[in-house]
Amino acid sequence: MKIGDVEFGSNPLFLAPMEDVTDIGFRHLCKRYGAAMVYTEFVSAEALVRSIQSTINKLTISDEERPVGIQIYGRDVESMVEAAKIVEQAHPDIIDLNFGCPVKKVAGKGAGAGMLQNIPLLLEITREVVKAVQVPVTVKTRLGWDSNHLIITELAEQLQDCGIQALTIHGRTRSQMYTGEADWTLIGEVKNNPRIHIPIIGNGDITSPEKAKQAFLQYGVDAVMVGRATFGRPWIFKEMIDYLDNKPFNELTTDDKIDILEEQLRINVERIDEYRGILHTRRHLASTPIFKGIPNFRPTRIEMLRAEKMEQLIAILESCRELIRE
Repeated sequence: MKIGDVEFGSNPLFLAPMEDVTDIGFRHLCKRYGAAMVYTEFVSAEALVRSIQSTINKLTISDEERPVGIQIYGRDVESMVEAAKIVEQAHPDIIDLNFGCPVKKVAGKGAGAGMLQNIPLLLEITREVVKAVQVPVTVKTRLGWDSNHLIITELAEQLQDCGIQALTIHGRTRSQMYTGEADWTLIGEVKNNPRIHIPIIGNGDITSPEKAKQAFLQYGVDAVMVGRATFGRPWIFKEMIDYLDNKPFNELTTDDKIDILEEQLRINVERIDEYRGILHTRRHLASTPIFKGIPNFRPTRIEMLRAEKMEQLIAILESCRELIRE
C-alpha cells in the first residue's frame, strides 16, 4: 500500500486522529509499537486561520513519528484551503480532511460529519484543497448522515475524482455516533468497486487482533485504522501485528505497562507543558485496562485523575505497582 511517496507494506495499522488523545507522547509510543502511520489531534481550520495558539501547537510533529498525518476540519472552502496551506508548512506526510467527526460542536455547525448533508460543498472543499497543496490529501468520512442516506459507495468515487490519494471510512453513520456496531459491508463494497483505485482504509470497532485480521481478510481493505481501543494501550499495535504475522505475542508485564504510561506523561509534559501534558495523559490513565480488577481502586483512580503535578502523578502510578502486586 502506498500514499504519495510513502510505502506502508502489507496490512498496515494506523492510529486514528482523536481530539485530546493523539498527543505527541502517545503518537511516539504507538509508533514504537508498530503503528504504520499516526495522526495528530484534528485541527480546526477556522482556529488555525485565526492563529489561535493552542491550535497552532497541534501542528508540532517530530521526525521520529513519521509518517504522520495532520487532519483538518471546517465548513467553508476559503478557511479549509488557507488552513491546508498553513498545515503544509509543518511538513506532514499527508493532510487529511475530516468529514467524519460526529460530535455536536463540530457536525452541528456543518463541519466534520455535518458535511455529509452538503455533498456539493464537501466535494468543492476537497477539490480546492487538493489543488492548493503539494502534500498528498486524503479524506476520512462515514457511511452517510443516517441509515436512510448511505451514500459512501457513490461518494467514494466522487472523492477519488477530486484527486484524493486515500480514503478512510468509519463504518457508522453520523446519527449512530459511536453506538451500535460498525458496518463493514459497505466498506468492503467500496474497496471491491473496480472503479476505485485509491487505497481504502477501514475504521470502526477494531478492538482486538482478531478483528484487525478479519478486516483485512474479509473486506480486503488496504489498511486498518484503530481508534478507541488504543486508549491507555499503545502496545495494542504490537499485539495486532504479531497476530497478523502468526507470531506469538509476548505479553508485557504490568510493570512494563506502567513504565510506558509514565514515559507518555514525561514526553507530554516536556513537549507540551505540565498542565496540558497531564490533562492529555489522564484520558489514557482513565481508560487503560491495566487497573481493572484491582480491589478498592476507586479512591486511587480519583486521586490519579485529580493530580496536577507530574511528580504527584508519578508517585500515584508507583503506588499502583504495589497495589497490583498485592
